[in-house]
Amino acid sequence: MQIKPILSALRRHKAGTFLIAMQIALTLAIVCNALFIIQQRLVHLSEPTGLDEPNIFVVQNEWVGQATAEQVDAKMREDISVLRALPSVQDATPSNSYPLRGGGWDDGIKLKPEQLQDTSGAAIYFGDDHFIDTLGIKLIAGRNFRSEEITSMNVRDRLSPPVVIVTKALADKLFPNGDAVGKTIYLVGGPTTIIGVVELLQSQSVDRWAAGFAYRSVIVPKRLAISLGGWYVVRARPGQLDAAMRAAPKALFEHNPRRVINDEDGIQSFSQVRSRAYERDRGMAILMGVICVVLLAITAAGIVGLTSFWVGQRRKQIGVRRALGATRQDILHYFMTENFLISCGGVVVGILLAVAINLWLVTRFEMHRLSLVYVLVGVVILLLLGQGAVLAPAMRASRVPPVEATRSV
Repeated sequence: MQIKPILSALRRHKAGTFLIAMQIALTLAIVCNALFIIQQRLVHLSEPTGLDEPNIFVVQNEWVGQATAEQVDAKMREDISVLRALPSVQDATPSNSYPLRGGGWDDGIKLKPEQLQDTSGAAIYFGDDHFIDTLGIKLIAGRNFRSEEITSMNVRDRLSPPVVIVTKALADKLFPNGDAVGKTIYLVGGPTTIIGVVELLQSQSVDRWAAGFAYRSVIVPKRLAISLGGWYVVRARPGQLDAAMRAAPKALFEHNPRRVINDEDGIQSFSQVRSRAYERDRGMAILMGVICVVLLAITAAGIVGLTSFWVGQRRKQIGVRRALGATRQDILHYFMTENFLISCGGVVVGILLAVAINLWLVTRFEMHRLSLVYVLVGVVILLLLGQGAVLAPAMRASRVPPVEATRSV
């Protein structure tokens, strides 16, 4: 089919052609960036924590009444003993926080005391000699804490443990040669020695500000004893998570009723923790998906409406072509080609808009640069959408009989 007659016809319908092309361009620009955002969010919310998530739950315990740090520490140790004694519980540990909690203790790590700039940021976890086993994380170098190395710490005390365990991500950042065990690093409270390296342990926050040290964590041999209470991380035996979650608060209240465990979020399985941590990412992905569907539907409706209008205007011309020997297939191809040319013009402008929008998002919201894969996917979607949308009115046009050539306009 010759393109020249189609271009001549489009020049006679400049307004409609321009509007549809711009609608396709804008839809392509938004859909490409929306698909990219959805992919980024889905990757983010599926990031591993390093924990045995199916068998872990957390208990937020708050004490009633005032108590000294020594008394709080004694209560915590008693609670942990109670939890470990439950038949459905494999292990338990007290901690100041846990991955995906949304808040906790962060610190800058230095290699030399005189450094002005931190070598890396890191999430700080307080844990005893059961911390690694309770969370189900893997020790890949060095050793675990010994029970005699675990001490109590008040929130006002300096963080200066003699030994620590770090994640592989932090060890690689500090000591790229892989010899972190036995090396000295400096926390805010002073020097400490790395005695072990664990494979993976995600930080407490999933927000953008913590992305730089998402897997750079430090475990210190401490129990944080504060009168407000703290968190117990509990690992249930395989297949007994529900039983352990029911038994844990009951056993704790029986041992010491002077406590508060909130009914709503005082005890959470790790699946609930993950769901809450990534609620905004999941919501954003759903919103972007809805926007894509709505925009594509509006664009398809616009193509159908304009093509149907053009078919109505050209019935006599179509009838003349049919009378001169054009087949139904010829008429169908004409309108399909016409729409394809409009779509091609729209996607060219849309590619430029997509890149421009992404550059704006990069500068304003620190997003990643748009991959060309998403641009190509968007182009294919819009071209297929255009051909699909024009098919019904094009088939109606192909059914116009030759007798229409003899009818008055």
